[in-house]
This record gives sequence, C-alpha cells and structure tokens, in this order.
Amino acid sequence: MEFLNEIFRHQDYDKNNFFLIAGPCVVESEELIMEVAERVYSICKKLGIPYVFKASYRKANRTSASSFTGIGDNPALELVKKVGEKYKLPTTSDIHAHEEAAVAAQYIDILQIPAFLCRQTDLLVAAAETGKIVNVKKGQFVSGDAMKFAVDKIRKAGNDKIMLTERGTTFGYQDLVVDYRSIPIMKGHNVPVIMDCTHSLQQPNQTTGITGGNPQLIGTIAKAAIATGADGLFIETHPNPSCAKSDGANMLHLDKLEELLVQLVKLRKAVI
Repeated sequence: MEFLNEIFRHQDYDKNNFFLIAGPCVVESEELIMEVAERVYSICKKLGIPYVFKASYRKANRTSASSFTGIGDNPALELVKKVGEKYKLPTTSDIHAHEEAAVAAQYIDILQIPAFLCRQTDLLVAAAETGKIVNVKKGQFVSGDAMKFAVDKIRKAGNDKIMLTERGTTFGYQDLVVDYRSIPIMKGHNVPVIMDCTHSLQQPNQTTGITGGNPQLIGTIAKAAIATGADGLFIETHPNPSCAKSDGANMLHLDKLEELLVQLVKLRKAVI
C-alpha cells in the first residue's frame, strides 16, 4: 500500500519486513514515552523494521471509574507529536468520538478506532474526512468478513488509507481467543492487516475492576500472526508493566522486546 511507504519515508528498513506499532498503553509522562520510543526506535532501526510510535492520549474505556485516564488531552497529544518529531516517526493514538478526529489529526499520523467503536459510523466518517490513515480495530463481537462494512464507510467518505487490526474475539465473559482466519479474510478487503498481540491476551470484566492478561503468550500470538500473513504487529510495551497506569497486566516488558523481534524477523523471512 503506497500510503505505508509514505509514512515510513524517513526510515531505512527492509521492504520485506512486517511493520511494528508499539509504545506504552497511555501517555503517563514525557520521561516514559521518550524512554520507550528511544529503545524501540533503536531496536527497529537495527533490525530493519518500520516503526510507528503508539500511546493513547486518553483512555476513555476503563473498567473502573477510578482508573487513570490520562494527563490531559492537549498535553498528551503534544508529547506524542514531540516523539514523532524527535525520531522522525509516524505516530498513532485512539479517538473515541467524532469531534476528536479533527483535533487529534493535528498531532498524529494514524487515527486508531477502538474495537468497541468499529461500527460507529459518525466516528469512522469523521476520521476518514481528516485525510489521515485510519486503523480500525476489529470488534471483539465482529467477524473478519463483516469488517468490510467499516472499510466501506471510510472509503465512501473519500479515504482509501485504511488498516484493520485483529485483537481477539470474546470467549465467555472474561477471556478472548484469536481466530487467525481473520487475517487472510481481512486482507481480502484490500487493506494492510495488523495483529494486536497484547490486547488479544486481555482478560476483561474482572471483578477486581482491573483487566487481567496473559503477557507470557505475546510471542505465541505474534509468531502465529506472522505465519498467517499479518502485515504488521501491534505490541504495547513498558519498562515496568507492574507499575503501568493502564493495561499493565498484558503489556510486554520493554527488556523482552528485542529478543522477540529478532525471532519474528527470522520467521518472516522464512514464510514470505
């Protein structure tokens, strides 16, 4: 897809590699996002992986009303933009309402539509109308084939820069499973397809009010995604997940990222 070549134009990377969307779940502080961005940027540069920095400027969907939601929209967006400018990286963050699209588009390169909102027509259209790349996460309740309707809404709004992300399917009340058939099915919509290797391992709706997870399986999810043809991987990472203010239970420890990516690059070369 030509729009991917455009956003990675400042990076020297292997054209046959998958691309990586990675960063902490949410903007906690400038120190945190700069630490993560610098580490991931250095690893990806060494391995020839095109890299998109990700951090949510606000967490609008939290289990508990007392959960951390952010440091403030504008300060957080400014920091995400600062990361992009410092390392010459494309950036992404999620938006939750149609009026946020035009605002966020002033700071970031890719507008991410959360899974719960993948059918929200006004949100999809508003994101499309910014002219930015729109990455729609497949709802936990939606089939890969049915995501063609989200793609169609964005295209009819005049934007063909679309990506889809698989992030698991609801299995009971407190677990998710990944149906890897969704990757080739969604690629059939003629868009790049990404595997969210961290949120697909969430254990939602815990009675503690804090979402659980299985981060020990991130490598398994990622390897299977590469083997089944994913164009990109989405991995949230943190230098100390146990102290993270959001989604710490399913983030990859930053110190484990390079070893995993080395394995994935080898696997990618074997399957293409």
